[in-house]
Amino acid sequence: MIHILTDTNSIANHFLAELRNVDIQNDQMRFRRNLERIGEIFAYEISKTLSYENKKVVTPLGEAQTQLLIDPPILATILRAGLPLHQGLLNIFDQSSCAFIAAYRKTKKSGEFEIYKEYQATPDLNGHTVIVSDVMLATGKSMVLICKELLAEYKIKHLHIVSAIASEEGLEHTKAFLPNASFWIGAVDAELTSKAYIVPGLGDAGDLAYGSKGTK
Repeated sequence: MIHILTDTNSIANHFLAELRNVDIQNDQMRFRRNLERIGEIFAYEISKTLSYENKKVVTPLGEAQTQLLIDPPILATILRAGLPLHQGLLNIFDQSSCAFIAAYRKTKKSGEFEIYKEYQATPDLNGHTVIVSDVMLATGKSMVLICKELLAEYKIKHLHIVSAIASEEGLEHTKAFLPNASFWIGAVDAELTSKAYIVPGLGDAGDLAYGSKGTK
């Protein structure tokens, strides 16, 4: 199942527009905050698909019948660009455990590249709903590699994939390899360049959030 925020009018469109805007991007704090806001909206939408139980809550004047979340999802993100989006999800699912994964791209002489996982800190995912977030879903290779390894290692109840912007190619690639996952995407852009940049996209999300990595 694929959910696209920009398919309907909402404040999410405003936050996504600011993420793309080259003038507003100069403010790193605002860029991070807009990613957080998008994460909070995704969390609210995903919360509608989760399981709840009826509970009575005591108020100063009596009792109220309500529904409480049974099992908070585990939140995983790909470092470093995914951190603000992850924080937005965590702001809503504030009882969730978290997983952090680092991956990097190694470019070959031909110009093609491979994705390698470098680091993983993960709680027990067995029997849990897991939300994996990353700002950009460009080729989809990083997301597929990480999710397939998690699914091979753990019996995950259900997998949700969250991304602010995806390319059409990256979304199709990820769907093909993760057919049982639910996708939550802010916007889908048509073009992916030969260097795997989404157009119009928004640029390098990690650099915009935390500053340039520099060169080696």
